Amino acid sequence: MLGIRFTEYVPQLKMNGGFNNLLKIFMQLLTITSGDVSEAINWMNQLDKKYGLTNDKYGMGDFIQDLKDKNYIEENENGVNYILTPKSEQTIRRQSLDEIFGKLKKSTRGNHMTPHTGFGDESTSDRREYYFGDSLDQIDATDSIRNAQINHGIDDFKLTEDDLEVEERDFKALTSTVLMIDISHSMILYGEDRITPAKKVAMALSELITTKYPKDTLDIIVFGNDAWPIEIKDLPYLQVGPYHTNTVSGLQLAMDILRRRKTSNKQIFMVTDGKPTCLKEGAKYYKNSFGLDRKIVNKTLDQAAKCRKLNIPITTFMIARDPYLQQFVREFTKINNGRAFYSSLSGLGDYIFEDYLRNRRKRVR
Repeated sequence: MLGIRFTEYVPQLKMNGGFNNLLKIFMQLLTITSGDVSEAINWMNQLDKKYGLTNDKYGMGDFIQDLKDKNYIEENENGVNYILTPKSEQTIRRQSLDEIFGKLKKSTRGNHMTPHTGFGDESTSDRREYYFGDSLDQIDATDSIRNAQINHGIDDFKLTEDDLEVEERDFKALTSTVLMIDISHSMILYGEDRITPAKKVAMALSELITTKYPKDTLDIIVFGNDAWPIEIKDLPYLQVGPYHTNTVSGLQLAMDILRRRKTSNKQIFMVTDGKPTCLKEGAKYYKNSFGLDRKIVNKTLDQAAKCRKLNIPITTFMIARDPYLQQFVREFTKINNGRAFYSSLSGLGDYIFEDYLRNRRKRVR
């Protein structure tokens, strides 16, 4: 073909295919190893040996060097091991977002739909007459001038208050969310890894809110024997501990956080795999892992009722199928007037995201 020169294709593994493909696997392993870079690299070497991830042109040593050169990892203070950089932490969150929410349809950026009209960012096709107190930036200049021409004529043109026409806009509401993550020991019991998908959901949700809905607030807390807040940057390093499940403590902390938020829309997402098994009484812990302890259950239901009085719905994501656990969640959800999902580990992210958007479109009174 005239004007086009054909040459032999030489794949650039190091800059394009090789590094990027390995990086995706590496980020997945970092989530599983709770941010342990050395362990993740060891897994990479084992996978490379078994499945041939690299070749003679681009080896695992090249990949590790690229990780350092591209500022994904750095040496710790002692210069012995590698640690993650903020760039890696953000990459993990973005990859989780793409993995869980990658099939969603594109929507208007900053969409914050409610059933109400008012001061907002998105115009509608509705028009109405001007009322005292309306914002001047809502006045439709074209329609207002046309009204003035019709009402007063062109020769004696004048624009009066009665000529002004205002465009309606969708009211934009803010949402404050607390995400509770169960880190009790049962999240890794019976050979089933439940904490990794829970972390992926938390990272994806945090990346979604901070990038698409920057005016919203997201607080993340973990609960075991006690409950405490964590930062978004801590999510990749989250680990299960030798804890029982103190749901009461988690809900109390969540309510304390949301009380300080000035938004009208408040909600709690709780990801857990089992029943509450722990209470704190003074400086001591009351624990019972066998069956449903009515003392613990009733205290937990009391917290659900308090959340309902504060207009804070709780959406529970139960990673379990046991009938007696489902019965507890039904009772908990009924008292709170919230929602509950009994999801598989693979479907957890879909449920979280779908319900988050639905709650955003509901104005909580």
